[in-house]
Amino acid sequence: MSNKKKRIVILTENELRKTLSRLTSEIIEKVQNLDNLLLVGIPTRGVDLAEVLEKELFYKTGVKIRRGVIDPTFYRDDQNRVGTRLIKATDIPTPIEKQEILLIDDVIYTGRTIRAAMDALCSWGRPKRVMLLVMVDRGHRELPIQPDFYGKRVPTNKNESISLRLNNIDNEEGVFLE
Repeated sequence: MSNKKKRIVILTENELRKTLSRLTSEIIEKVQNLDNLLLVGIPTRGVDLAEVLEKELFYKTGVKIRRGVIDPTFYRDDQNRVGTRLIKATDIPTPIEKQEILLIDDVIYTGRTIRAAMDALCSWGRPKRVMLLVMVDRGHRELPIQPDFYGKRVPTNKNESISLRLNNIDNEEGVFLE
C-alpha cells in the first residue's frame, strides 16, 4: 500500500470546460461594457485561468479583453506564515482608472491573498469596480471577502488542498482535492 494521499476529482476536464463556459456567460451578463474590462490574474494558477477566460470571452463575444497580472506577495499580512515563492512580475497593461477589474484566482480560502491583491491593485490607481472570480470557494474565510463569480463551492478541512490543473501546464485538466 502506498503512502500517496488519495486524490478526489472535484471537476473532470469536461465539467471544468462547462464551468468555464458558464462563468464567461455570467461575466458577459454582469459587465455592461467588455471594452472596459481588465482580467487580472493572481499567480500562479489565477494567471493561467485568466488566459483561459480571455480566450473563452473572445470566442463568445469577439471582443479582445485585456489581461494583466498582479502579484500580491509584498502586500500580504501573513508572509511569515505562508512563506515566499518566486515573485511574478506585476503587469498591468493600462491605466486602471475607470476600469472594471476582474481579479482571478484558482481557489479562495482565507481571503488574505485577495485582500493583498486588492491592496497591490490600489497602488496602480482607483478602478471603477473590482470583482472577483475563483474556480473553487473552499470556505474558512478569515476576512469578509466573497467572490462575485465562482465555479464550485467545496467545503474542505484545513489540512486538505485543492488544485486546479490545466493542460497547457500540467498535461491534465480538472480540479482535484488532495
